[in-house]
Amino acid sequence: MPEIALSHARLPATTLAQVVDAYGDTREQAIAAERALTVYLNKREIVTLMSLGDDPEALVVGYLRNQGLLRCVEDLVAVQVDWDVEAAVVITRHLPEDLEERLGTRTVTTGCGQGTVFGKLLDQTALTALPDTALAQSTLYALLNNLNSYNETYKSAGAVHGCALCQQAQVLDFVEDVGRHNAVDTLAGRQWLQEAESTSADIFYTTGRLTSEMVLKVAQMGISILVSRSGVTQKGVELAERFGVMLVARAKGKQFQAINAGQRLTLDAMPPRPPRARSSQHAMQLEKQPEKGRLTAQEQMP
Repeated sequence: MPEIALSHARLPATTLAQVVDAYGDTREQAIAAERALTVYLNKREIVTLMSLGDDPEALVVGYLRNQGLLRCVEDLVAVQVDWDVEAAVVITRHLPEDLEERLGTRTVTTGCGQGTVFGKLLDQTALTALPDTALAQSTLYALLNNLNSYNETYKSAGAVHGCALCQQAQVLDFVEDVGRHNAVDTLAGRQWLQEAESTSADIFYTTGRLTSEMVLKVAQMGISILVSRSGVTQKGVELAERFGVMLVARAKGKQFQAINAGQRLTLDAMPPRPPRARSSQHAMQLEKQPEKGRLTAQEQMP
């Protein structure tokens, strides 16, 4: 891979603010950073991203990759971030021939902090053959347990989402950012910049909801299992079925909801089923019973 001129402009993920708590005490509290970064591709303004700023070069590269504005890492010449002017300048050897068409065709999505998908990505991603990766229930539980030790920024400051590249129960890389799509873009950028395109990651984890844009980006990375502690949207399910992505939503503790799993999910660690609560319909039937023959509460006492 040709050498890329990178600026390495990493900034701390948190800053300090003075807060007054419920007891009237004043103290310093860590809060999540939020920094604007406008991306320029060969002098063309593309987008302004709001992020923590702790890995801006990877974020920018991953964003351009996932939007189809950067075809291969070999096209990259330089990625220079200057926080004094809140700008990231990306120089490439080639641009997509249909760049203007892509920039003119946008779909506004639910993505926090960016919320656009440039044209043609859906059709291009649908042509990618994803692996039929299997997942065991016991592996999912082990992965969720391992992930608990990675969300340091969330534990200290809150206000961030986290994403992880995983190989079954092993966490390979973990990123936090103020937007869940920033986190997935940063992981995608790291893959390219670290020449890890052939990564062994087969599961993608996110703390955010499973929307169409999240499914699209994970499919672009060649991963066919997407896990989240949050819920899923209708369009997210539709794209997962189209691309062949297994969704595992609401994955917390021993609970989860698998969608589009087919024969790929092995239930080898089913927890005890909780006792079923009396249904409201059954309670209504009791209320409708005639008083005659029914014992009062006092009569039921020994």
